[in-house]
Amino acid sequence: MKKRKICVVVTARPSYARIKTALEAIASHPELELQLVVAASAVLERYGEALKYIRADGFDVRATVYMVLEGENLVTSAKSTGLGMIELATVFDNLKPDMVVTIADRYETLATAAAASYMNIPLVHMQGGEVTGSIDEKVRHSVTKLADYHFTCTEIAAERVRKMGEHPDAVFVTGCPSIDIAARVLKSPKLDFDPFMKYAGVGSSLNLANGYIVVLQHPVTTEYVSSRHHIMETLHGVKDAKLPTLWFWPNVDAGSDGTSKGIRAFREQEKPANFHFFKNMEASDFLKLLYSSKAIVGNSSVAIRECSYLGVPAVNIGTRQEGRERGNNVIDVGYHRDEIFGAIKDHLNDGKRPGSKLYGDGDAGSRIANLLTELPPRFEKRLAY
Repeated sequence: MKKRKICVVVTARPSYARIKTALEAIASHPELELQLVVAASAVLERYGEALKYIRADGFDVRATVYMVLEGENLVTSAKSTGLGMIELATVFDNLKPDMVVTIADRYETLATAAAASYMNIPLVHMQGGEVTGSIDEKVRHSVTKLADYHFTCTEIAAERVRKMGEHPDAVFVTGCPSIDIAARVLKSPKLDFDPFMKYAGVGSSLNLANGYIVVLQHPVTTEYVSSRHHIMETLHGVKDAKLPTLWFWPNVDAGSDGTSKGIRAFREQEKPANFHFFKNMEASDFLKLLYSSKAIVGNSSVAIRECSYLGVPAVNIGTRQEGRERGNNVIDVGYHRDEIFGAIKDHLNDGKRPGSKLYGDGDAGSRIANLLTELPPRFEKRLAY
């Protein structure tokens, strides 16, 4: 029996965590052939070189795509999207997949979706139908309209996709594969590695025995000119908490340069002895680190998704996750240092939260692989209304 060729495009470190268990299930399925393409910031050392972790996990990478232009601004984001379409079209022409899978809402996702659509390759979109701030929502909904099949994380997201005119027969609630990793971590959540020995980073080794916080804050594309001011407020708010702090580098979006410069300037001027900075970490290690922490601070969706499942207190800053479904682990604040510090204090007083299955039950990967074998190779779009 001829295997169905499934081309999955991974473009950033969070995208890999959001698809890893589905990649495992696709690669091991007797009716599927995984064609894994790694692109954009996922191949760059500056942004954590997710490619290294992907290969270490044993995946066969069929193609790598360099498409990120230097600059981290609106112009380079737009041009990188165009370059991605050009390069990915060549990759798809070489691999000749039966289906292409794209993830979430980044500009690289839009490039993947447009290239596949114009080449008449059936497109599967994961994590559509969610509402957030910034340009991500425009991209996510645009990819929904380009996609043939939709694997959403929640029923509310699925209903939103159907209301956009997508046929109900093409919409499936699978949950998020990143929750699968969180479920594995919950079976053995102990912090059983030394993050400073294993991942190096910048800064002194810290004593984590009495508690620590994790920070991950990205620039907001529609507010990118304020990215340095935003990160400075967070740096000072976290500093006031006087806890050991494990800080992770931002992604490649417009404004990343301002965020990075703010971190470097603060590090040089304030010389915080209780801060340590990392670029990246294996997904399971990162979730163990989060589970053992007092709180996560910033604006990453991991605080909304995986940390909801794990019950990790989260301080969500600003507009980047505006409108996204969330559990009771989240306190939303503005960009002011006093608000950030106050929310951290509240979480320290209240402690861990009950876990939530809002974004999945831990079995999304195998559910996705099975669906990929069952879907018609070509879904004839019909109006849902």
